[in-house]
Amino acid sequence: MSDFPARLLELFSVAADWLQDPRRVAELAALAVSAAGSWALVVAARRRLARIELREGSRSHRILHSIVEELLFPASFAAIAGTAALALPSFGMPGTIARILAVVALALLIVRLLVNGFRQLSGPASLLAASGSLVVWVVWPVTALLLLGWLEPALQALDSVAITLAGARFSLRDVLQTLVTVMVFVVVAAYLGGLIERRLMAAQELPIGVRVGVAKATRLMLITVAVLLSFNLLGVDLSGLAVFSGALGVGIGFGLQRIASNFVSGFILIGDRSIRPGDVITIGERFGVVRELRARYVVVRDRDGVDTLIPNENIITSEVINWSYSDRSIRLTMPVQISYQDDPRRALELMTVAAQAHPRVERSPPPVGRVLGFGASGIDLALRYWIRDPEDGVNNIRSDLYLAIWDAFKEAGISIPYPQQDVHLKMAEMPPARDGATRF
Repeated sequence: MSDFPARLLELFSVAADWLQDPRRVAELAALAVSAAGSWALVVAARRRLARIELREGSRSHRILHSIVEELLFPASFAAIAGTAALALPSFGMPGTIARILAVVALALLIVRLLVNGFRQLSGPASLLAASGSLVVWVVWPVTALLLLGWLEPALQALDSVAITLAGARFSLRDVLQTLVTVMVFVVVAAYLGGLIERRLMAAQELPIGVRVGVAKATRLMLITVAVLLSFNLLGVDLSGLAVFSGALGVGIGFGLQRIASNFVSGFILIGDRSIRPGDVITIGERFGVVRELRARYVVVRDRDGVDTLIPNENIITSEVINWSYSDRSIRLTMPVQISYQDDPRRALELMTVAAQAHPRVERSPPPVGRVLGFGASGIDLALRYWIRDPEDGVNNIRSDLYLAIWDAFKEAGISIPYPQQDVHLKMAEMPPARDGATRF
């Protein structure tokens, strides 16, 4: 560990010697201008992308966004720095820094190309998509050092920084090697889990609950096996994980109980098949279609296209209306009131005909009209009908039928009464006054 300060001082002394040469200062200035030009190109591309009318979240939008945000700067800077490395010796400048920066930018471009390629294959909701930036910033320095031929000296420098605990020596190299190995195994396991999940979700002959449950269990098993294999490959004693498991249990008991509860609730939802993708549910004031069952939450999309992430625990412990639990057919009731001067039999017939003409109303059982009672302002009627597509909305079909009933009533001369009350005034005879005077 005592070698590290000496190497750091040596590095500073080399940098100071470089800066004493005016040609290297000019080279650094030229590279700074090149970096500024590359960044200006990225800014201009961002503005251009903002003017392109693409649906946000679409595949074309994701690809263009990745090119502009992640690939354009390293590609342009690698090209400019490589050109400078070839041109600067003609002006009497060494071009060493330009070559180094060109290699570093090229390494960043290669890593980002590979990560973005796997990200496009695995989808926007994959683990690689969520941790893509972390993967880039871990793998990029290693790739740059490898291309420059500095990997072995860098590993020796990291190995010199170490501490000793309980007779075991731990260096920075061991820590970074462990992190990189575990990350690579987990990313590969997540990618394989995504492939298996897509194959399972495409198997229409299996129930949706079975597909989702098997996919989640497979992905969890692959990630667990990947972590254990990476530890075994690094020579970590797995028997020491018993202490870690105990600490993890205590952490779950105190701080992670809600996360653990949501995770377990997700498997309960999959097991009892009370909520499935495609179901139409109402929880609280939220009405929508279940899009996904995730490990921690359920994605519900309402009629406005807004996705709500509802924790699994809330669905387990709250009252949920599942409109399509056992049967996708649901019955809707529409109250209607007519005047006492109109014929209720004719009104019921017109209401039934209007419902039968709508394409979303089921023919079996057929729509029916009922007289509910005699109200204060008119005769209370009701139209009852069945639909099989509640995910397409229920208020829109109500609106269509109300308009159809309005037109039918207007054509037939049937009126819808206003709220009204009849007030009858009775004049009582006043007895004459005792003194013979007239009372007013």
